[in-house]
Amino acid sequence: MGASVRFIVPPQLFERVARTGAAEDREIALDTLAIDHSIRTARVQNAALRARTPKRLVAAPGGRGNPDRTIFNARHRADVHARTMLRTEGQPPVPDSSANQAYDGLGDTYRFFWEVLGRDSIDDAALPLLGEVHFGVNYDNAFWDGERMMFGDGDGRLFTGFTQAVDVIGHELTHGVTQDTLNLLYTGQSGALNESISDVFGSLVKQYRLKQTADRADWLIGAGILGPAFPGIALRSMKAPGTAYDGDGQPGVMSGYVVTTTDNGGVHINSGIPNHAFYLTAAALGGQAWERGGRIWYRVMSTRAVAPDAQFHTFALATVNAAIALYGDTSPEAQAVTSAWIQVGVLKAGQVPTPAAVAT
Repeated sequence: MGASVRFIVPPQLFERVARTGAAEDREIALDTLAIDHSIRTARVQNAALRARTPKRLVAAPGGRGNPDRTIFNARHRADVHARTMLRTEGQPPVPDSSANQAYDGLGDTYRFFWEVLGRDSIDDAALPLLGEVHFGVNYDNAFWDGERMMFGDGDGRLFTGFTQAVDVIGHELTHGVTQDTLNLLYTGQSGALNESISDVFGSLVKQYRLKQTADRADWLIGAGILGPAFPGIALRSMKAPGTAYDGDGQPGVMSGYVVTTTDNGGVHINSGIPNHAFYLTAAALGGQAWERGGRIWYRVMSTRAVAPDAQFHTFALATVNAAIALYGDTSPEAQAVTSAWIQVGVLKAGQVPTPAAVAT
């Protein structure tokens, strides 16, 4: 599934703690940054080898609505994939609560993509879902490494265990879906779109699990994993970008776009703009956000409607065209999507593209 690594907690948050936090928090933040850097380096070095691995030709044991999950115990190591299995598909809950939460979250994500979108796992070919809990010592992050979902236990001050947040699991696994479909470059606006798509579907997985309508959802990413020393309520807010924690720099409109060289050109910061566009779409349509908004966004992915270097404007046109294709050019869905992108400043007022416009 590829070699890139996407972490749920962005590096600038740890960098901020390292500069201004309490002494014990600074040490944990620096340790997590060091591990994340090592992981990125190792994955890049191994990219060529994984790219040469032939694709699996034999069907997986799961599929067609049945996930194939295995949860491993990292035993607080961070250097190799664990071999100790804690729970496999069909087994009852085990004494390890982190293993059970990871197992359930992988299943919730699989069922969302299958039941709502008809997608059979990350690769749409029944890819087994592997999770690894107790990764590292006091490790304050979680990530999909192209093969497994890796979960830190947190340090207890900045973050608690990452397995308890189904939106975090949905977010990370969606990176795999995005890589399998649009393969968006992880830099600048295309990278921010990559992060935003994961936030969108991470939030939808949570809403689907809870059977929430758009007006009842909190639209927060990472709520529930924060420790007592974390100055906020979540990692990101799709409803109100820039309000999730003290120092949150996410803009919700293009006039606030952050030009920076950090974090691959601000992929976690500027994702607030397309995030807010999706929230506005869902709020305008009402009901359950996965029913229409989610289908529109997924159509862009499944039809590979944009190039890997897609910018916000191109993606916005693609979502409008997807709404037109699904519901009609004068439909409330097409109007809601167009209005949302206008409100965040990506499209201009009065611009209602035709299907051919996406190629421009």
